[in-house]
Amino acid sequence: MNIQENVSLRPYNTFGIDVKARYFAEVKSLDELAMVLGLESYPQKLILGGGSNMLLTADLDLLVILISLKGKEVLRQDDGHTEIRVMAGENWHDFVLWTLERDLGGLENLSLIPGSVGSAPIQNIGAYGVELKDYFVCCEVMDINSQTLHTFSLEECKFGYRDSFFKQEGKGKYVITSVTFRLTSKNHRLHTGYGTIAEELDKKEVLRPTIQDISRVVIRIRQQKLPDPATLGNSGSFFKNPVVNRHTFEKLQQIYPDIPSYKVTVDEIKIPAAWLIDSCGFKGLRQGDAGVHKHQALVLVNHGKATGKEILNLAQQIQEAVRNKFGIAIVPEVNVL
Repeated sequence: MNIQENVSLRPYNTFGIDVKARYFAEVKSLDELAMVLGLESYPQKLILGGGSNMLLTADLDLLVILISLKGKEVLRQDDGHTEIRVMAGENWHDFVLWTLERDLGGLENLSLIPGSVGSAPIQNIGAYGVELKDYFVCCEVMDINSQTLHTFSLEECKFGYRDSFFKQEGKGKYVITSVTFRLTSKNHRLHTGYGTIAEELDKKEVLRPTIQDISRVVIRIRQQKLPDPATLGNSGSFFKNPVVNRHTFEKLQQIYPDIPSYKVTVDEIKIPAAWLIDSCGFKGLRQGDAGVHKHQALVLVNHGKATGKEILNLAQQIQEAVRNKFGIAIVPEVNVL
């Protein structure tokens, strides 16, 4: 491991924003991670995983540490379940495909989500009715200050909607080094009731879908709606779907009878942010090289040479328009740096 200077982070963030890190190091082992975290000559450090959930708006005058810890290990198998420990630097989608090759169920609805395994718990990634927490057992972390290892249970991670302990009280204090999942090895529970999964299965005349069928459908849906970061810079869903109380939703429904929604609790309703943004006329909008994807209003894109500040400015325009029209505050899902 060596520490480089003035390294472009363009290859390491899915928006493709060309900002520089004053110092940069890639770590491939726990020993290397502990060593670089303990370097007192670099007091300011930033942990970088898959770079899929961030918007970089300026050069970083600090040490950026790229987590490249790799490996997968079956910990235990019992009647109908398998526990797997995965290192943080593994690519998330590749890991999901690895589980499906072994007929292990649970993560198929989370296919094609960009990023690394270590970043996934921070965001409690989710899609099509499934969240990471549903199959999460624990994660191992390294304390940034002491370089000691600790294990965080499901309860200790305090998972919420695109939220966790690591985005709140634990932010900037720990590096996730591995994640353990408990997956089904038989009698898989299929989640087909969210989005257009069931409709797509019907089109393909799949009467008895497998977990592999679910994954293929999810991949197809995502590819139709979401741009590939390798060809069009983006960070997936830029905003969280807002959750409002029933009274607020019913008032909106009187004005906008076609407003879509999903029940969260008896008194909480989730409204798709994409619908709100589209209703404000932003889908397909382009300002220079910063834009909103033509097929999915929830996705902000970099058409080539947009700066992080230009994309952030567009995001703020969207927030203001949604707030003025609907009285709803939508908040970014991505981390703005």
